[in-house]
Amino acid sequence: MATKLPATQARLFKNIFVCRHCKAKLRTDPRKVLEKKVRCRKCLKKAFRPIKKK
Repeated sequence: MATKLPATQARLFKNIFVCRHCKAKLRTDPRKVLEKKVRCRKCLKKAFRPIKKK
């Protein structure tokens, strides 16, 4: 069974965003995502969403 350790949760979900177009994962600061300063590595778009917790 999976345990919910704070270190594990931080590693898997903190500061990770997913591109809305190509579904690539990117780890960056949330403030930069809100200000549209970050681009996707694959498709060069600026639309991101937070990663979903299972």
